[in-house]
Amino acid sequence: MKVVFLEEVEGTARTGDVKNVADGFARNYLLPRKLAAPATKHYIAIAEQKATKEAKREDRLDGEARDRLFPLIDGQEMTIEVLVGEQGKLFGSVTSRDIAERLQKDTGVELEHRQVHLNQPIREIGTHEVPVRLTRNVIANITVNVHPEGGMPEPEPEPEAAEETEAAAEDEATEATAEDETTETAADEPAATEASADDSPAEEAAPAPAEETATTETPDAPDEATEDEEKGAASREGS
Repeated sequence: MKVVFLEEVEGTARTGDVKNVADGFARNYLLPRKLAAPATKHYIAIAEQKATKEAKREDRLDGEARDRLFPLIDGQEMTIEVLVGEQGKLFGSVTSRDIAERLQKDTGVELEHRQVHLNQPIREIGTHEVPVRLTRNVIANITVNVHPEGGMPEPEPEPEAAEETEAAAEDEATEATAEDETTETAADEPAATEASADDSPAEEAAPAPAEETATTETPDAPDEATEDEEKGAASREGS
């Protein structure tokens, strides 16, 4: 069906446009809502008048947006903190509604979330350039910095890295134990030397009493020559 649009239908047509549309779309949606009418001369003339008025209104709104809103919003930079998982992925996402609410808070300009043009919600940390449509012909650009709340979580070490870390820790522990044992051995050596020095005189003096005892306990052997002489003298006296 050929219709003329009496109102703008976003994504489909502007006021005054004449287009062919599906019969069902026209009968069930456009015509009942008076968004369009059959493309007759009468309705086309009405649509053209409305289009002229709409163009003047747009020019006025564009001028106001350039003078008042654009300086407040264009170049704005905001930081939004979100919860982030270990792989840097967001828990949830940053939506056009989140950005519109933050803009209103920062600038005092009330915007509909549809004016914030995101192809899809933001699901990654980093810096994102986002267009904001103030009117059909006036577009501001803002910067949205998405940061992890509380900083990035530390990633878990990979298996190989974890094994290397454990091996390094074991090596350090072994070296520390060896150093402690060396220190204890070095501390014990002077004490052992002193003990040896104290024991030496006792060991050297021990044999001396043994020699004296042998000398004292062993009787002197009789002089055999003297006994023979005495026996000979006695024999001579008897004769």
